[in-house]
Amino acid sequence: MASRSLFPCVTVLFCVMSVLAPFSNGQLDYSYYERTCPSLHKIVRWNAWEALRSDSRIAASLLRLHFHDCFVNGCDGSVLLDDTFYFKGEKNAAPNRNSVRGYETIDIIKAHVERACPSTVSCVDILTLAAREVVVMAGGPFWPVLLGRRDGVSASEEAANEQLPSPFEPLDKIAAKFTDKGLDLKDLVVLSGAHTIGFAQCSTFKERLFNYQDSGKPDSNLDSSMLSNLQCTCPNTDESNTTLTPLDRQSVTRFDNAYYRNLMNNSGLLESDQVLMSNSQTADMVKSYSLYPHLFYEDFAASMVKLGNLGILTGRTGQIREVCGSVSNRMFLSSMFSLSVRQSLSTVRASVCMFLLVIV
Repeated sequence: MASRSLFPCVTVLFCVMSVLAPFSNGQLDYSYYERTCPSLHKIVRWNAWEALRSDSRIAASLLRLHFHDCFVNGCDGSVLLDDTFYFKGEKNAAPNRNSVRGYETIDIIKAHVERACPSTVSCVDILTLAAREVVVMAGGPFWPVLLGRRDGVSASEEAANEQLPSPFEPLDKIAAKFTDKGLDLKDLVVLSGAHTIGFAQCSTFKERLFNYQDSGKPDSNLDSSMLSNLQCTCPNTDESNTTLTPLDRQSVTRFDNAYYRNLMNNSGLLESDQVLMSNSQTADMVKSYSLYPHLFYEDFAASMVKLGNLGILTGRTGQIREVCGSVSNRMFLSSMFSLSVRQSLSTVRASVCMFLLVIV
């Protein structure tokens, strides 16, 4: 009797494990490429340094590229894919078009990695490592990067338009987008600190200078001297829309906590930055980070680890692209066949389980 009473429990456990097993992924590991590509870190670091030497903006560009990749359906390198007959990718989505940059740097690093370790390292792992390296080179914190992500085989312009935060959105909507990704309000404030480096186009904040919220007047919260300077840099004409201005005038290329001091002084460039002072909870965090740079560095590193682990593909899912801008057809067909077989096996297992449960 006792053995018979255990049969339903064992059957259910067997069924659950059988159905889920085909979709279980391998785990990320700090030493994932230790044997297969031991020179990976050296290659990424050297080429990131070369890129930064020739282009002081590349630190901000690669950090933003990494964020835009991970925030849209997870860290899978989809932001790197060119449009194809089968999909319109993320490169030409509104938040990325004529704005996101750094693709060429990733392509260069990938080419060097391919020469050393063919068909071994994913583009998304290269991007994740490169983003970390340039931040450290710009004076920012180091954070550990787990490796073993695989590249996605598709991209979506629509998903990028819907999921990426906009500088024109209110705080509650931006916070909701972070929550959807498993990130919290602290992550929002911390990752916004990435705006301590880089530039923004005038079109992303010009409304604050001349016609804030359709009032016909500038944003009264904007520091007056900063307002005057910005109105000269970004005159109210279409020709100035693509003109660049530093997100943090105090330290344009140095990663530090000046961004938060700017917010405390009503000198945040983007409305989506300055709005962090409109909420007591986020304002308290801004104040803490403005006073304690080491606290910001520590929390930024922790949030970057969380960001880099969003929606990853591992194990037999995804592929290793040979060129970051395009899907590897041979590996794509192989992964699709493997997925089809696993789904078929899962269906068979589910059918057997249903039969067993019925007769229990």
